[in-house]
Amino acid sequence: MRLLHTADWHLGRLFHGVSLVEDQAHLLDELVRLISESAIDVVLIAGDVYDRAVPPPDAVTLFDSFLARVAGEQGVPVVVIAGNHDSADRLGFGARLLAEGGLHVRGRLEADPAPIGFADEHGPVDLVALPFVDPPHARATLGDADLRDHDACNAALLTRARARLRPGRRSVCVAHAFVAGASDSESERPLVVGGGGHVAASHFEGFDYVALGHLHRPQRVRHESIRYAGSLMPYSFGEAAHEKSVSVVSLAADGTVTIDPVPLSPRRAVRVVEGTLAALLDATPEGVAAEDYLLVRLTDTGALYHPMARLRERYPNVLQIERPALEAAAGGAAVAAQSLAPRSPEDLFEDFFEAVMDREMEAAERAALGELDAPPPSGGGTEAAS
Repeated sequence: MRLLHTADWHLGRLFHGVSLVEDQAHLLDELVRLISESAIDVVLIAGDVYDRAVPPPDAVTLFDSFLARVAGEQGVPVVVIAGNHDSADRLGFGARLLAEGGLHVRGRLEADPAPIGFADEHGPVDLVALPFVDPPHARATLGDADLRDHDACNAALLTRARARLRPGRRSVCVAHAFVAGASDSESERPLVVGGGGHVAASHFEGFDYVALGHLHRPQRVRHESIRYAGSLMPYSFGEAAHEKSVSVVSLAADGTVTIDPVPLSPRRAVRVVEGTLAALLDATPEGVAAEDYLLVRLTDTGALYHPMARLRERYPNVLQIERPALEAAAGGAAVAAQSLAPRSPEDLFEDFFEAVMDREMEAAERAALGELDAPPPSGGGTEAAS
């Protein structure tokens, strides 16, 4: 059986105020082609379909289009679970009717989650779909007030789910959690302060493959068969170095898995570039496209005239500028005190002139500036009244 494992789409995400829906649509088109060309049997979406509980209409339309093309036109079953960004009730609306069309949605927690049954030429496969576990909801669902944290709640639910697996069948688990030992990224919403949101990887033992969502970096946890697919695209500049991918998982007759990460090709890359303003305006850095989403670290130490506007003339998607040299200088008391010292109007104008003209003032220009600043000559008398 061939599974496509993907997660953390965050449809409708705003990146520094810019909607990413068109970029996400480009990537979902790529996934639709991959599903068709790779003979995928089941698609697994491990949570955070949307970026917020009430997604914008264009994000809902985009997800609907993907499902229509995959589950509807191609007839490939899709399993979807709610993540911590999703509304469990909204995502799970109509789930029982949708299952008849090959769309299996798990929004809210169930006390005794029944496995979803699939089959291939080697026999049946049981799939456990465990949506994001919020401890208060888990305590209410299971009727156990002693379940205090994410680890205990996930352990209890997985024990119940594992008890319903049928002997001799291969098994897969889809879950949305922060499994201990994995590496997080800055764009993920913390589940709790500290490590109370972590779930032990040992709770997932016994499944042939565990398809995880929540963490945005593609990675394994303890075993090759316990994996995060990672997010659809970078959602922070801290993820600029991540190679985003989806996982094509081949499940053999004996339950062994072969995992092939398939890189994604975004419409625009997310990059961090560094240099002086003049150098970046003069030439595009190697490996950077002008349309990429950019964080620009300017190494200039002096005043700059409208650097964002000037950069956007060449790079329209500059989203953030950093000035490391100035930020470092601002931390020193001596520099801070110096910055408060009064400066003459001539000095200030020279800084302004250099920023606008990109050169120093010439001697004749300084002389002209001095003449403008000089007091008017005395006429020695008063103008006669008419």
